[in-house]
Amino acid sequence: MDLSYSMKDDLEKIKTLGQDILNKLQTVTKTVRIGFGSFVDKEKLPYVSQSKARRQNPCPTRTDTCQPAFTFHNVLSLTNDANEFKKEVSKQKISGNLDSPEAGLDAIMQAAVCQKTIGWGNVTRILVYTSDDTFHMAGDGRLAGIFTPHDGMCHLQSDGSYDGTLFDYPSVGHLSQVLQANNIQLIFAVTENSFPAYQALSALIPQSVVGVLKDDSSNVVQLISEAYGNLSSTLLLEHSMTLPGLHVAYKSNCSAQANRTWQHRGECTGIRDEKVFFTVRLTASECLAESKTFEIQMKGINEFLKITVETLCDCQCGPEEKNHTHCTGNGTLSCGVCRCNKGYLGQHCNCKSTSDSAMRMSCRRDNSSQECSSHGVCECGRCVCSRHFRGDYCECDSTSCERVNNKICNDKGTCNCGKCECDDNYTGSACECSKDTSMCFQKNKKFCSGQGECKCNRCECNADFVGLDCSQITNPCQKYQPCMACIHSQINCSRECMSVQWIQKEGYHTLQCVHTTISYDVNLDDQGNVLITFADLPRTVDKTKVIISASVSGIIFIGILIILIYKFLLQLYDRREYNNFIKAQENTKWDEGHNPLYKGATTTVLNPLHIQDN
Repeated sequence: MDLSYSMKDDLEKIKTLGQDILNKLQTVTKTVRIGFGSFVDKEKLPYVSQSKARRQNPCPTRTDTCQPAFTFHNVLSLTNDANEFKKEVSKQKISGNLDSPEAGLDAIMQAAVCQKTIGWGNVTRILVYTSDDTFHMAGDGRLAGIFTPHDGMCHLQSDGSYDGTLFDYPSVGHLSQVLQANNIQLIFAVTENSFPAYQALSALIPQSVVGVLKDDSSNVVQLISEAYGNLSSTLLLEHSMTLPGLHVAYKSNCSAQANRTWQHRGECTGIRDEKVFFTVRLTASECLAESKTFEIQMKGINEFLKITVETLCDCQCGPEEKNHTHCTGNGTLSCGVCRCNKGYLGQHCNCKSTSDSAMRMSCRRDNSSQECSSHGVCECGRCVCSRHFRGDYCECDSTSCERVNNKICNDKGTCNCGKCECDDNYTGSACECSKDTSMCFQKNKKFCSGQGECKCNRCECNADFVGLDCSQITNPCQKYQPCMACIHSQINCSRECMSVQWIQKEGYHTLQCVHTTISYDVNLDDQGNVLITFADLPRTVDKTKVIISASVSGIIFIGILIILIYKFLLQLYDRREYNNFIKAQENTKWDEGHNPLYKGATTTVLNPLHIQDN
């Protein structure tokens, strides 16, 4: 499981689902065991911060506490004790890293190759991978200065941890080879946003499926059950290696299904508690110098049939027979081969050498063409074609047809003059499409849930639908919000809720979407119709709205209070100035003034002599 910070709510959900997962798998088989491992990313830049504080607590917020980042940790080996699983998983803490892709391929590699540590048994092996983001692959390690390719060996330490700084991330091809060698079936349980990336990855890994995980992983039990059903309903019988000089072909008798022609592997799909039969044919194209051994194995089952092949090429020749009928009476039969008399030639000595030029002309399409199209030799007027060529004039190249993964006609048909003639269960110009529809059909449902078309045994979903069977609706909360608004207001909903059925229930805890006072979930029923399940939310105060309202009200109140205080102080200042003015007016005393520049009209002159006479 991915324990990066974005999987925080998923971890809390997984902690409660251990018993449910075990119970669900026990309905299929009683010998089920379960384990748990976690991964984040390599402990180097640019994947993980190297600052001491962020190494100790890589959470993006200070309010959360995270464990230091790690590459992979085997938390619990396989056990049938659900309580032990719940106990160990409950101890897990979320972690964090810097970039979006994770070290998921590192985790898969160690879980596959560490057989003893994980506790794999000789039974069906299933590895469930859960994440909400993409993955690093081979070559990405160079960003951190890690150049050594992964060696495909187990490197778990005694405490179950893996040091991811030793090797680069594994390649997809290497991982696919390891999973097949260890007979492990892979289930990708990923969120909707990363579904396309894992769907492309699953196409490169045999015996793997992808399912869409809800945002909180609440549907992981159902997803695992459905994915296991899809894997177990397909039987693939293959041999272990290519054998020079030997050709192995399979004919599958899949119960009620029509018998198939000889194919490069045995394959039956849609099998449910039925008995099927496979016929294997070995053809030797040359004498083998020594015996060869190979294995035939059913994918997903840790059992195989070991076959040793020897060819008998030497035989004791009987006496030579002259003019034998097998040689058209014109040659001696020796060890099954005609040795022609003089004047005759051909495999059965049926051609006269005197008519050689005429016979050679019959090996040409016309006068301008080459003998046997330069792809064979002319014997007795007939072309004996070189390898990979056929036709009356060797004009057909059996390697010129379209290829898929560098395989002619996808190994699902024969190439005839540049055109693929597909096996019964395949179609397409390169036999790339399987006519089988088992992957497009879920029990008690329509093909692709009625929301897509089944092409090449895969659903091509209509707009707004995703998933293996097109049962997942993209952005259901946003898309059907107008319908819920209509139901909430109890107005005529024929327009907004066209072709939608709804059911009201009591509990609201498992529902994903919220609109005002209603919680709801959008799914498809067995007939492919949109079904909305909703419940009324309890009447509680929206804390966010309360905080926003209180903040806005507080700001307005403080603003008004500041204005009132300013107005009060201004009034107080004006009143004080006015009182000072009145007081100054009352204290003012008015008197007559004298202008020093003024001269009166009357002047009095005193005669001092006159004053003395007096």
